[in-house]
Amino acid sequence: MLVLAALAPAVLAGSVYAREASAGAVGGEDQTPGDDFYCGERKLGEWFYCTRSKTTPRPNAGIPRPSAAEKMAVITSQLKELKARAILEPSEENIIAYVRFQREQLDRASTFSDTWQRALWQNPDLDYTLQRPVSTVGKRAWLDNRKADRDAVLESLSQRYGLFYFYAQSCGACEIFGPILRSVADSHGMAVMAVSMDGGPNRDFPEYVVDAGQRARMGVPGNETPALALFDTATRRTIPIGFGMLSADEIMDRIFTLTNTRVGSDY
Repeated sequence: MLVLAALAPAVLAGSVYAREASAGAVGGEDQTPGDDFYCGERKLGEWFYCTRSKTTPRPNAGIPRPSAAEKMAVITSQLKELKARAILEPSEENIIAYVRFQREQLDRASTFSDTWQRALWQNPDLDYTLQRPVSTVGKRAWLDNRKADRDAVLESLSQRYGLFYFYAQSCGACEIFGPILRSVADSHGMAVMAVSMDGGPNRDFPEYVVDAGQRARMGVPGNETPALALFDTATRRTIPIGFGMLSADEIMDRIFTLTNTRVGSDY
């Protein structure tokens, strides 16, 4: 009985303490069932079996982060501002601030360029230089292969295509362009119909005809001379090649491109 009487105050005090702790949890915290002795009286802190405090929201929670494009815009604006300040107020402090910030961006650009190059080396599907080499050796080989393909195609075009050459006797450029076109036509066996826009003869193409509306009917725009157009006898379609002075290589390249390559495939 004496022992029970001695323990009664302690037990009563413990019960009161536990009720107070429980009341406090109900007021502001989410109390999970736990051991009142370890969690309450000994105050061991926030454990999985003790009281868990409410999560404190982080600063700026819910505010969307700026996009990469927005960050770039800020950097560009800051760089312009520092540059303008250094120019308008050329103090040592302003110039140093501008140069330091500019150097940071140059370092960032260098890192980007280096990473870009490494990525292309390791991913051949991204490397455009494999299609159009830029090195001296690679470009020379590509041009040689293209020239061989072009010449082979031009040899077979004469059976389907013909050229219409619009000139004028009073055109000085036509006097230079005529022999160039004559050499291309002879070397690849292509037929050329010369059309005089002013009725005058042609030294390089003596079997000429005078324009009587052919140019307009064929859909060749303007009245500029010299003008060159390709005519497809299979589809009865006219393909303008160019206007003004053209070199032999330009004539052959344009014919090859317009008849044997898809749009966008050669660039």
